[in-house]
Amino acid sequence: MTGFYGTDYDDDGKPVARGEDLDGAALLDELHAALSRYVILPSPEAADAVVLWTAASHGVQAWHCAPRLDVTSPVKRCGKSRLLDVIMATCHDALLTVNISPAALVRSITDDPPTLLIDEADTIFGPKAADSHEDLRGIINAGHSKNRPYIRWDMLGRKPEHCPTFAFAALAGIGSLPDTITDRAVVVKMRRRAPGEAVARWRDRRDGEPMKDLGKRLCAWVRAHLGELSTAEPDMPVEDRAADTWEPLFAIADLAGADWPKRASAAALALTADDDTDTSLGARLLADLRDVFGDADALHGETILGRLRDIPEAPWADYFGRPLSARDLAKLLGPYEVTSVDVKIDGVNRKGYRRDRGLHDAWRRYLASAHEGSATCATNATSQVSDGGPVAGSGQQALPATGPTPLTSGVAEVAHVADTPSANGAEPPCDRCGEPHHRYGDRGRPCRTSPHAEVTR
Repeated sequence: MTGFYGTDYDDDGKPVARGEDLDGAALLDELHAALSRYVILPSPEAADAVVLWTAASHGVQAWHCAPRLDVTSPVKRCGKSRLLDVIMATCHDALLTVNISPAALVRSITDDPPTLLIDEADTIFGPKAADSHEDLRGIINAGHSKNRPYIRWDMLGRKPEHCPTFAFAALAGIGSLPDTITDRAVVVKMRRRAPGEAVARWRDRRDGEPMKDLGKRLCAWVRAHLGELSTAEPDMPVEDRAADTWEPLFAIADLAGADWPKRASAAALALTADDDTDTSLGARLLADLRDVFGDADALHGETILGRLRDIPEAPWADYFGRPLSARDLAKLLGPYEVTSVDVKIDGVNRKGYRRDRGLHDAWRRYLASAHEGSATCATNATSQVSDGGPVAGSGQQALPATGPTPLTSGVAEVAHVADTPSANGAEPPCDRCGEPHHRYGDRGRPCRTSPHAEVTR
């Protein structure tokens, strides 16, 4: 509320500094120092990310996406709950719980939603309990973006009830959360303190009020700039959903100025790199197939299965108690629109797989950059599918008869470069057969003198 002479007061009647007069960078630095006093974060980038996430929660009304904060650890006593204590004191309108029903959650969210803090999240989304909380997971996923209501039928009013889901949320637990949650989250992987790493003891009766005062000042600063934040379009070093998740943090960093924009960029790159690997079984198979194929354009199915089973520490030799079969291989590759074809190698025609019949496209879309043969496949890793589910946006279209056929090597298509004559004026030789004019891979056709695999149509 506002009193005489424009002085702002909090709910307890204490004067609060006007947001326009506060130094945002100094506030973030103060929160960073307080956080580091009570918690050992795994890296400086992780600490910066938590600071920016906490400050961004006060501007929830300005954002189009509400990033989740996934605080995970391999074992107990790694500081997860203590981190939530500090966040609860400094974030916007904290709602702390260790369990909550879908109905209670959606009815706790208002036009100015609270910040949901879920401790012991592994008891809700762990392997033994996940199937019982699919509704809750769906609401938490939907709440990442605005205008994703939870709709239920109101028996008394005899009409549908539209319940909002949009809110910031932090979840702390042992082990990994479901991929659909971590894909929308800033992931902080906590570790147990090493010998020599010391932190101050947290006592709520002693430390709670000073931290809450810091949270009020953060709120005043952020809310004084809601209009500016709602139209902010910061430059992002990440793309797709990661950009949506990190945008509020970058907007806060840009508003604060000083070295915070640079620190936000470093945090985003470090934390998304740590969490950029698709750990699904299908993605593991694609990566192993890329190694199995090497420079080959096509392989028989039996050859592929044999090489997969020989990979050390891979699951293919003991796939659910038996070796991976041709049917298993086809089922795992189906969601990526990779299908078997007739392949002739050294005069033998059998079922197999070709690089240019879906595999190269799947490697390009779903795996991180890697060297294939003598070239580099420069792509971004973006997990978009789950095993057994449909592959969104990855359908392949037939190319026109006059256009180039799909590439048969793991490189991106580049503009044609005219052949450079050699020193004696002769045409450059083919990389495969040494003869002039027969450039391997010209319009997708293999060299005429090279014994390459071909499709039997």
